Amino acid sequence: MNQQFPSKHDFTPSRRQFLQLGGAAAMACAASKASSAEEPLSPAKKSVGKTLALGVASYTFRAFDLDKTLTLTKRAGLKNICLKSMHLPLNSKPEELAALAAKVANAGMTLYGAGVIDMSKEAQVTQAFEYGKAAGLRVLVVSPAAAMLPLIEQHVKNYDISVAIHNHGPGDRRFPTPQSVYEKIAPLDHRIGLCIDIGHTVRAGVDLVNAVHKCHDRLLDVHLKDVTEATAKGRCIQLGRGVIDIPGLIRALVDIGYQGIASYEYEVDEKDPLPGLCECVGYTKGVLATL
Repeated sequence: MNQQFPSKHDFTPSRRQFLQLGGAAAMACAASKASSAEEPLSPAKKSVGKTLALGVASYTFRAFDLDKTLTLTKRAGLKNICLKSMHLPLNSKPEELAALAAKVANAGMTLYGAGVIDMSKEAQVTQAFEYGKAAGLRVLVVSPAAAMLPLIEQHVKNYDISVAIHNHGPGDRRFPTPQSVYEKIAPLDHRIGLCIDIGHTVRAGVDLVNAVHKCHDRLLDVHLKDVTEATAKGRCIQLGRGVIDIPGLIRALVDIGYQGIASYEYEVDEKDPLPGLCECVGYTKGVLATL
């Protein structure tokens, strides 16, 4: 797999070594599922490898309110967050959205985006951009109808808010793969790009590393996860435990000079996602330390 973009190294460290290189703090976080303390764990030593801006898609914490979501995100050692509608309601008034954005900032975190947001109708497109403006968002992660793209482009120019179209894999009649997004947005404003969901991409049978390279100039957001198999039946699992070539993906993101956020969307363990999320963070840092 991914023979077109070979590794820079002949030696590929084991999953155990990736986790060790990720630092003891991330692993301690994963083991703290029953901890009563809400203080953030001590940060791991700074990696000597390449860097990648990491964050979380708040769907990971869909069973919790915003306050708890911010606490858990900080405990995982993450600063950037993309809020789902249960944490940043779409129907909120502008002053309510501003207050929620201020809460995130006061917690020492960066609210960079929101989504995934449905854009099937004109009213939904306009609502989403007003929502993004009120919350001070840089990017809207969306699932649009193709017919809405001209209106979306107009709003992107008027509001100066980027739009990252999310691919949802097998069963998505709109945009199942990164390439299906890329083909539609190629002639549009470059602030309209992709949010590559790596799990759905692999479930659709797509070469993930190749897709990152081919779509690099329009890649605005990434949803990180692993899956149990590269078919429509694949289920979310901790990074490094599934079939996705996570080291290959991270090398590709570093090689293309990716400037966006790579956000974990950990969809399992809804009532207790922190240990699994921390394992994902530790594994990613281990991979980065080897580059």
